[in-house]
Amino acid sequence: MAGKEAPLKRNSPVTFAILAVIIVVYMFEVLAGGSSSVQVLVDLGAIVPGLLSRGEWWRLVAAMFLHIGILHLFLNLWALYQLGGVFEMLFGSRRFAVTYFVSGIVASLTSAIFIASNGVAAGASGAIFGVLGALIVSIRRSPRFRHAAWTRGLLQQLILWAGINIIIGFMPGIDNAAHIGGFACGLLLGLAPHRIPPPPPSEVLVESSAYEPPRREAP
Repeated sequence: MAGKEAPLKRNSPVTFAILAVIIVVYMFEVLAGGSSSVQVLVDLGAIVPGLLSRGEWWRLVAAMFLHIGILHLFLNLWALYQLGGVFEMLFGSRRFAVTYFVSGIVASLTSAIFIASNGVAAGASGAIFGVLGALIVSIRRSPRFRHAAWTRGLLQQLILWAGINIIIGFMPGIDNAAHIGGFACGLLLGLAPHRIPPPPPSEVLVESSAYEPPRREAP
């Protein structure tokens, strides 16, 4: 009897749920006065100087769903759709959700520590960088995926993408502290033990040959 595993199918409900929430929050920003309004961003939960000393911990989560301008929103939606969908498909919804939110909180915390005295920061990019880091390490550690031909090219693209974006992040106006903090957290989370969810029974094809019991000779 021989088994053949069918190709994985895209199944990423948590990714799509987060995308939907980000879009709804952005619409609320626009209705509240504009996504580029500093006052709107501050009121809705952006990272601001002194938030830790004032105990405004809720901003560490709220800032992950806020975006400054339509281009910022579009780039993060696209990156989350690509990376989140792949990560959730390969390693499961629970692991993706934990990776996304833990990395996002660490990224927000890093941003809060290094933010300029007159700065305001927001966005999902820190969490997305965490997913990127965890995806790289998780694929490298996975007995199921690390030797697959298709993952070699994917890993090269992910590493190149991470390096380019971190370098670009040193340009003025980009919160690279959040990117680096989220990415480092994701790398560590990728080292955590994990079990890859098995494919549904309908995706496994089994071939079996007919079996004929031995005949007994008549006396």
